[in-house]
Amino acid sequence: MPTDTMDDIELRGLEASSPLMRRLSRSDSYTQEDKIETQWGTMLVAVQGDRQKPAIFTYHDIGLNHVSNFQAFFNYVDVNMMMKNFCIYHLNAPGQEEGALNFPENYVFPTMDQLAEMVLPVMKFYDLKHFVGFGVGAGAYIISKFALDHPECVDGLFLINCTASKSSWTEWGYQKVNAMHLKTSGMTTSTLDYLLWHHFGKLSEDRNYDMVQMYRNYFNKSINAHNLSAFIDSFIKRNDLNIVRELDPNKKKTARNFTCHVMLVAGSLSPHVDDTVNMNGRLDPSNSSWMKISDAGMVLEEQPSKISEALRLFLQGLGYALNSAQRRTSAASLNEALAERRRSSIATKEAAAAAAAVAERARHTSVAEEDASSEKVNITENPIETCQ
Repeated sequence: MPTDTMDDIELRGLEASSPLMRRLSRSDSYTQEDKIETQWGTMLVAVQGDRQKPAIFTYHDIGLNHVSNFQAFFNYVDVNMMMKNFCIYHLNAPGQEEGALNFPENYVFPTMDQLAEMVLPVMKFYDLKHFVGFGVGAGAYIISKFALDHPECVDGLFLINCTASKSSWTEWGYQKVNAMHLKTSGMTTSTLDYLLWHHFGKLSEDRNYDMVQMYRNYFNKSINAHNLSAFIDSFIKRNDLNIVRELDPNKKKTARNFTCHVMLVAGSLSPHVDDTVNMNGRLDPSNSSWMKISDAGMVLEEQPSKISEALRLFLQGLGYALNSAQRRTSAASLNEALAERRRSSIATKEAAAAAAAVAERARHTSVAEEDASSEKVNITENPIETCQ
Protein backbone atom coordinates (compact mmCIF):
# COMPACT_ATOMS: atom_id res chain seq x y z
CA MET A 1 0.00 0.00 0.00
CA PRO A 2 1.46 3.45 -0.89
CA THR A 3 2.87 5.50 1.95
CA ASP A 4 0.73 8.56 1.25
CA THR A 5 -2.43 6.41 1.41
CA MET A 6 -1.37 5.00 4.77
CA ASP A 7 -0.85 8.55 6.10
CA ASP A 8 -4.35 9.54 4.96
CA ILE A 9 -5.91 6.52 6.70
CA GLU A 10 -4.07 7.22 9.97
CA LEU A 11 -5.15 10.87 9.97
CA ARG A 12 -8.74 9.93 9.40
CA GLY A 13 -8.55 7.38 12.19
CA LEU A 14 -7.28 9.93 14.70
CA GLU A 15 -9.77 12.65 13.87
CA ALA A 16 -12.21 13.32 16.75
CA SER A 17 -15.82 13.69 15.72
CA SER A 18 -16.59 15.81 18.81
CA PRO A 19 -14.42 17.08 21.67
CA LEU A 20 -14.79 15.45 25.10
CA MET A 21 -15.28 18.36 27.50
CA ARG A 22 -15.58 17.81 31.22
CA ARG A 23 -17.88 20.17 33.08
CA LEU A 24 -18.40 20.82 36.77
CA SER A 25 -22.11 20.20 36.58
CA ARG A 26 -24.37 17.74 38.34
CA SER A 27 -24.54 14.19 36.94
CA ASP A 28 -27.32 11.62 37.25
CA SER A 29 -25.42 9.45 39.76
CA TYR A 30 -27.38 10.73 42.80
CA THR A 31 -30.37 8.72 43.96
CA GLN A 32 -31.98 11.62 45.84
CA GLU A 33 -31.40 15.15 47.08
CA ASP A 34 -32.95 16.50 50.27
CA LYS A 35 -33.08 19.93 51.85
CA ILE A 36 -32.85 19.42 55.59
CA GLU A 37 -33.98 22.20 57.89
CA THR A 38 -31.95 22.88 61.02
CA GLN A 39 -32.04 25.66 63.61
CA TRP A 40 -29.05 27.29 61.87
CA GLY A 41 -30.26 27.04 58.28
CA THR A 42 -30.99 24.65 55.43
CA MET A 43 -28.56 22.00 54.26
CA LEU A 44 -28.77 20.26 50.90
CA VAL A 45 -27.70 16.61 51.09
CA ALA A 46 -27.19 14.53 47.94
CA VAL A 47 -27.41 10.77 48.41
CA GLN A 48 -25.44 8.38 46.21
CA GLY A 49 -26.04 4.63 46.59
CA ASP A 50 -28.17 2.17 48.54
CA ARG A 51 -29.21 3.60 51.92
CA GLN A 52 -29.20 0.11 53.45
CA LYS A 53 -25.40 0.04 53.22
CA PRO A 54 -22.80 1.65 55.54
CA ALA A 55 -22.72 5.44 55.37
CA ILE A 56 -19.94 7.78 54.26
CA PHE A 57 -20.43 11.51 54.87
CA THR A 58 -18.52 13.96 52.66
CA TYR A 59 -18.01 17.66 53.33
CA HIS A 60 -16.55 20.09 50.78
CA ASP A 61 -13.97 22.88 50.94
CA ILE A 62 -14.54 26.63 50.48
CA GLY A 63 -15.47 27.66 46.94
CA LEU A 64 -16.78 24.17 46.15
CA ASN A 65 -19.79 21.96 46.74
CA HIS A 66 -20.49 18.23 46.54
CA VAL A 67 -20.45 18.32 42.72
CA SER A 68 -17.28 20.30 42.08
CA ASN A 69 -15.38 18.73 44.99
CA PHE A 70 -16.37 15.04 44.92
CA GLN A 71 -18.31 14.06 41.81
CA ALA A 72 -15.34 13.30 39.55
CA PHE A 73 -13.55 11.31 42.26
CA PHE A 74 -16.53 9.14 43.20
CA ASN A 75 -17.21 8.48 39.51
CA TYR A 76 -13.59 7.38 38.98
CA VAL A 77 -13.74 3.73 37.92
CA ASP A 78 -11.89 2.21 40.89
CA VAL A 79 -13.74 4.35 43.44
CA ASN A 80 -17.11 3.75 41.78
CA MET A 81 -16.62 0.00 42.05
CA MET A 82 -15.48 0.22 45.67
CA MET A 83 -18.34 2.52 46.69
CA LYS A 84 -20.93 -0.10 45.73
CA ASN A 85 -20.40 -1.34 49.28
CA PHE A 86 -21.45 2.03 50.76
CA CYS A 87 -23.99 4.82 50.59
CA ILE A 88 -22.46 8.29 50.27
CA TYR A 89 -24.19 11.31 51.79
CA HIS A 90 -22.77 14.54 50.34
CA LEU A 91 -23.32 17.43 52.78
CA ASN A 92 -23.35 21.01 51.50
CA ALA A 93 -22.83 24.01 53.75
CA PRO A 94 -25.86 26.39 53.60
CA GLY A 95 -26.05 28.31 50.34
CA GLN A 96 -23.07 26.58 48.67
CA GLU A 97 -24.98 24.16 46.42
CA GLU A 98 -25.57 24.64 42.68
CA GLY A 99 -28.07 27.36 41.87
CA ALA A 100 -28.32 28.61 45.47
CA LEU A 101 -30.11 31.91 46.00
CA ASN A 102 -28.60 34.75 48.02
CA PHE A 103 -29.08 34.58 51.76
CA PRO A 104 -31.79 36.87 53.15
CA GLU A 105 -30.57 40.17 54.51
CA ASN A 106 -31.11 39.17 58.15
CA TYR A 107 -29.57 35.69 57.82
CA VAL A 108 -26.63 34.93 60.12
CA PHE A 109 -24.32 32.27 58.69
CA PRO A 110 -23.50 29.47 61.17
CA THR A 111 -20.15 29.32 62.91
CA MET A 112 -17.86 26.33 62.36
CA ASP A 113 -19.08 24.81 65.63
CA GLN A 114 -22.70 25.22 64.51
CA LEU A 115 -21.95 23.74 61.08
CA ALA A 116 -20.54 20.70 62.88
CA GLU A 117 -23.69 20.41 65.01
CA MET A 118 -25.82 20.53 61.84
CA VAL A 119 -24.55 17.03 61.04
CA LEU A 120 -26.74 15.59 63.82
CA PRO A 121 -30.07 16.57 62.16
CA VAL A 122 -28.79 14.95 58.96
CA MET A 123 -28.14 11.70 60.81
CA LYS A 124 -31.58 11.89 62.40
CA PHE A 125 -33.25 12.63 59.04
CA TYR A 126 -31.78 9.45 57.50
CA ASP A 127 -31.99 7.42 60.74
CA LEU A 128 -28.23 6.78 60.86
CA LYS A 129 -26.28 5.80 63.97
CA HIS A 130 -22.72 6.22 62.69
CA PHE A 131 -20.72 7.00 59.55
CA VAL A 132 -17.22 7.35 58.06
CA GLY A 133 -16.24 10.99 57.53
CA PHE A 134 -14.58 12.20 54.32
CA GLY A 135 -13.71 15.90 54.31
CA VAL A 136 -11.58 18.38 52.39
CA GLY A 137 -10.21 21.64 53.78
CA ALA A 138 -12.96 23.51 55.63
CA GLY A 139 -15.17 20.42 55.33
CA ALA A 140 -12.46 18.29 56.93
CA TYR A 141 -12.34 20.72 59.87
CA ILE A 142 -16.14 20.57 60.30
CA ILE A 143 -16.25 16.75 60.23
CA SER A 144 -13.31 16.65 62.67
CA LYS A 145 -15.08 18.99 65.08
CA PHE A 146 -18.18 16.80 64.96
CA ALA A 147 -16.10 13.65 65.59
CA LEU A 148 -14.52 15.21 68.69
CA ASP A 149 -17.89 16.28 70.11
CA HIS A 150 -19.75 13.09 69.13
CA PRO A 151 -17.15 10.28 69.01
CA GLU A 152 -19.79 7.55 69.19
CA CYS A 153 -21.16 8.64 65.79
CA VAL A 154 -17.96 8.43 63.73
CA ASP A 155 -16.20 5.21 62.70
CA GLY A 156 -13.25 6.86 60.98
CA LEU A 157 -12.03 10.08 59.38
CA PHE A 158 -10.40 10.46 55.96
CA LEU A 159 -9.23 14.08 55.92
CA ILE A 160 -7.59 16.00 53.07
CA ASN A 161 -5.77 19.31 53.68
CA CYS A 162 -7.20 19.51 57.18
CA THR A 163 -6.13 21.96 59.88
CA ALA A 164 -6.61 21.73 63.62
CA SER A 165 -5.47 25.28 64.37
CA LYS A 166 -6.93 28.77 64.33
CA SER A 167 -6.30 30.83 61.23
CA SER A 168 -2.98 32.66 61.17
CA TRP A 169 -2.85 36.44 60.84
CA THR A 170 -1.77 36.06 57.21
CA GLU A 171 -4.65 33.73 56.35
CA TRP A 172 -7.09 35.89 58.28
CA GLY A 173 -6.00 39.03 56.42
CA TYR A 174 -6.15 37.53 52.92
CA GLN A 175 -9.44 35.75 53.52
CA LYS A 176 -11.04 38.80 55.15
CA VAL A 177 -10.25 40.86 52.05
CA ASN A 178 -11.58 38.05 49.82
CA ALA A 179 -14.82 37.83 51.79
CA MET A 180 -15.29 41.59 51.55
CA HIS A 181 -14.69 41.61 47.77
CA LEU A 182 -17.03 38.66 47.24
CA LYS A 183 -19.80 40.37 49.18
CA THR A 184 -19.48 43.80 47.57
CA SER A 185 -17.94 43.26 44.11
CA GLY A 186 -18.36 39.57 43.32
CA MET A 187 -15.49 37.42 42.07
CA THR A 188 -12.50 39.71 41.59
CA THR A 189 -9.17 38.77 40.01
CA SER A 190 -7.36 38.69 43.34
CA THR A 191 -10.05 36.50 44.92
CA LEU A 192 -10.00 34.14 41.94
CA ASP A 193 -6.22 33.81 42.15
CA TYR A 194 -6.42 33.14 45.87
CA LEU A 195 -9.01 30.36 45.40
CA LEU A 196 -6.84 28.70 42.75
CA TRP A 197 -3.85 28.91 45.09
CA HIS A 198 -5.92 27.55 47.99
CA HIS A 199 -6.87 24.43 46.01
CA PHE A 200 -3.90 23.85 43.67
CA GLY A 201 -0.98 25.60 45.36
CA LYS A 202 1.58 27.43 43.26
CA LEU A 203 0.75 26.90 39.60
CA SER A 204 3.39 26.21 36.95
CA GLU A 205 3.38 25.59 33.22
CA ASP A 206 3.70 21.81 33.60
CA ARG A 207 0.52 21.50 35.73
CA ASN A 208 -2.72 20.30 34.16
CA TYR A 209 -3.67 23.42 32.21
CA ASP A 210 -7.14 22.23 31.16
CA MET A 211 -8.11 21.33 34.73
CA VAL A 212 -6.92 24.65 36.12
CA GLN A 213 -8.81 26.53 33.40
CA MET A 214 -11.94 24.51 34.14
CA TYR A 215 -11.84 25.52 37.80
CA ARG A 216 -10.95 29.09 36.90
CA ASN A 217 -14.11 29.31 34.79
CA TYR A 218 -16.10 27.60 37.53
CA PHE A 219 -14.98 30.04 40.24
CA ASN A 220 -15.56 32.96 37.91
CA LYS A 221 -19.03 32.05 36.64
CA SER A 222 -20.74 29.38 38.76
CA ILE A 223 -20.23 30.45 42.37
CA ASN A 224 -22.69 32.46 44.42
CA ALA A 225 -20.13 35.01 45.59
CA HIS A 226 -22.38 36.50 48.27
CA ASN A 227 -22.95 33.13 49.96
CA LEU A 228 -19.30 32.11 49.63
CA SER A 229 -18.19 35.27 51.44
CA ALA A 230 -20.23 34.18 54.48
CA PHE A 231 -18.68 30.68 54.44
CA ILE A 232 -15.15 32.10 54.21
CA ASP A 233 -15.82 34.57 57.00
CA SER A 234 -17.01 31.73 59.22
CA PHE A 235 -13.99 29.56 58.37
CA ILE A 236 -11.38 32.17 59.28
CA LYS A 237 -13.10 32.63 62.68
CA ARG A 238 -12.69 28.93 63.52
CA ASN A 239 -11.41 27.82 66.92
CA ASP A 240 -8.49 25.54 67.62
CA LEU A 241 -9.61 21.91 67.92
CA ASN A 242 -7.58 21.65 71.15
CA ILE A 243 -6.45 18.12 70.48
CA VAL A 244 -3.44 16.93 72.47
CA ARG A 245 -1.09 14.00 71.90
CA GLU A 246 -0.85 12.31 75.28
CA LEU A 247 1.26 9.16 75.53
CA ASP A 248 0.87 8.63 79.27
CA PRO A 249 -1.72 5.81 79.60
CA ASN A 250 -3.21 7.36 82.74
CA LYS A 251 -3.66 10.84 81.25
CA LYS A 252 -4.62 9.54 77.81
CA LYS A 253 -8.17 8.71 78.90
CA THR A 254 -8.95 12.33 79.71
CA ALA A 255 -6.95 14.03 76.92
CA ARG A 256 -9.02 15.52 74.09
CA ASN A 257 -8.35 13.57 70.91
CA PHE A 258 -9.99 11.34 68.34
CA THR A 259 -11.14 7.90 69.43
CA CYS A 260 -11.62 6.73 65.84
CA HIS A 261 -8.95 6.04 63.22
CA VAL A 262 -7.78 9.09 61.28
CA MET A 263 -6.05 9.31 57.90
CA LEU A 264 -4.52 12.69 57.02
CA VAL A 265 -3.70 13.36 53.37
CA ALA A 266 -2.06 16.32 51.66
CA GLY A 267 -0.68 16.98 48.20
CA SER A 268 3.01 17.83 48.03
CA LEU A 269 2.16 21.00 46.07
CA SER A 270 -0.67 22.04 48.39
CA PRO A 271 -0.22 25.15 50.56
CA HIS A 272 -1.77 23.20 53.45
CA VAL A 273 0.96 20.58 53.91
CA ASP A 274 2.32 22.28 57.03
CA ASP A 275 -1.16 22.39 58.55
CA THR A 276 -1.54 18.63 58.15
CA VAL A 277 1.95 18.04 59.58
CA ASN A 278 1.07 20.17 62.60
CA MET A 279 -2.21 18.31 63.08
CA ASN A 280 -0.52 14.93 62.70
CA GLY A 281 1.91 15.89 65.47
CA ARG A 282 -1.04 16.36 67.80
CA LEU A 283 -2.80 13.08 66.97
CA ASP A 284 -2.48 9.77 68.78
CA PRO A 285 0.06 7.77 66.69
CA SER A 286 -1.70 4.49 67.55
CA ASN A 287 -4.82 5.37 65.52
CA SER A 288 -3.63 7.91 62.94
CA SER A 289 -1.64 8.02 59.71
CA TRP A 290 -0.31 10.81 57.50
CA MET A 291 0.28 10.65 53.76
CA LYS A 292 1.73 13.13 51.28
CA ILE A 293 0.81 12.63 47.63
CA SER A 294 3.51 13.65 45.17
CA ASP A 295 2.99 15.97 42.20
CA ALA A 296 -0.44 17.19 43.30
CA GLY A 297 -2.17 20.00 45.13
CA MET A 298 -5.82 19.15 44.54
CA VAL A 299 -5.31 15.43 45.08
CA LEU A 300 -8.84 14.21 44.31
CA GLU A 301 -8.54 15.66 40.81
CA GLU A 302 -4.84 15.22 40.10
CA GLN A 303 -4.13 11.83 41.72
CA PRO A 304 -7.44 9.92 42.02
CA SER A 305 -5.82 6.49 41.67
CA LYS A 306 -3.50 7.06 44.66
CA ILE A 307 -6.32 8.44 46.82
CA SER A 308 -8.52 5.52 45.75
CA GLU A 309 -5.94 3.01 46.94
CA ALA A 310 -5.38 4.88 50.22
CA LEU A 311 -9.14 5.05 50.83
CA ARG A 312 -9.54 1.33 50.12
CA LEU A 313 -6.83 0.37 52.60
CA PHE A 314 -8.26 2.80 55.16
CA LEU A 315 -11.76 1.31 54.88
CA GLN A 316 -10.38 -2.21 55.13
CA GLY A 317 -8.51 -1.15 58.26
CA LEU A 318 -11.85 -0.09 59.74
CA GLY A 319 -13.16 -3.60 59.16
CA TYR A 320 -15.10 -3.12 55.94
CA ALA A 321 -14.35 -6.21 53.85
CA LEU A 322 -14.36 -5.61 50.10
CA ASN A 323 -14.63 -8.58 47.76
CA SER A 324 -11.88 -9.36 45.26
CA ALA A 325 -13.61 -7.75 42.29
CA GLN A 326 -14.28 -4.51 44.14
CA ARG A 327 -10.80 -4.12 45.61
CA ARG A 328 -9.04 -4.72 42.32
CA THR A 329 -7.80 -1.19 41.88
CA SER A 330 -4.92 -0.16 39.66
CA ALA A 331 -2.25 -0.98 42.23
CA ALA A 332 -3.88 -4.27 43.19
CA SER A 333 -4.24 -5.25 39.55
CA LEU A 334 -0.55 -4.60 39.00
CA ASN A 335 0.39 -6.79 41.98
CA GLU A 336 -1.86 -9.56 40.70
CA ALA A 337 -0.32 -9.38 37.24
CA LEU A 338 3.18 -9.63 38.70
CA ALA A 339 2.16 -12.63 40.82
CA GLU A 340 0.63 -14.34 37.80
CA ARG A 341 3.82 -13.78 35.81
CA ARG A 342 5.84 -15.25 38.68
CA ARG A 343 3.61 -18.33 38.82
CA SER A 344 3.90 -18.79 35.07
CA SER A 345 7.69 -18.56 35.29
CA ILE A 346 7.80 -21.22 38.01
CA ALA A 347 5.54 -23.51 36.03
CA THR A 348 7.72 -23.12 32.94
CA LYS A 349 10.88 -23.99 34.90
CA GLU A 350 9.20 -27.04 36.43
CA ALA A 351 8.07 -28.23 33.00
CA ALA A 352 11.58 -27.78 31.60
CA ALA A 353 13.10 -29.73 34.50
CA ALA A 354 10.58 -32.57 34.01
CA ALA A 355 11.31 -32.71 30.28
CA ALA A 356 15.04 -32.89 30.99
CA ALA A 357 14.47 -35.76 33.43
CA VAL A 358 12.43 -37.68 30.86
CA ALA A 359 15.15 -37.19 28.24
CA GLU A 360 17.82 -38.39 30.68
CA ARG A 361 15.75 -41.49 31.45
CA ALA A 362 15.37 -42.24 27.77
CA ARG A 363 19.11 -41.91 27.24
CA HIS A 364 19.92 -44.35 30.05
CA THR A 365 17.33 -46.83 28.73
CA SER A 366 18.85 -46.71 25.26
CA VAL A 367 22.33 -47.40 26.64
CA ALA A 368 21.03 -50.35 28.64
CA GLU A 369 19.38 -51.98 25.61
CA GLU A 370 22.53 -51.70 23.52
CA ASP A 371 24.69 -53.36 26.21
CA ALA A 372 25.52 -56.91 25.01
CA SER A 373 26.16 -58.25 28.48
CA SER A 374 23.36 -59.86 30.46
CA GLU A 375 24.28 -57.81 33.50
CA LYS A 376 21.29 -55.94 34.82
CA VAL A 377 21.51 -52.18 34.37
CA ASN A 378 20.16 -50.01 37.21
CA ILE A 379 18.77 -46.68 35.99
CA THR A 380 18.59 -43.87 38.53
CA GLU A 381 16.59 -40.77 37.73
CA ASN A 382 17.99 -37.33 38.45
CA PRO A 383 15.85 -35.49 41.02
CA ILE A 384 13.75 -32.60 39.65
CA GLU A 385 14.67 -29.29 41.22
CA THR A 386 11.53 -27.52 42.28
CA CYS A 387 11.59 -23.72 42.06
CA GLN A 388 10.29 -22.14 45.15
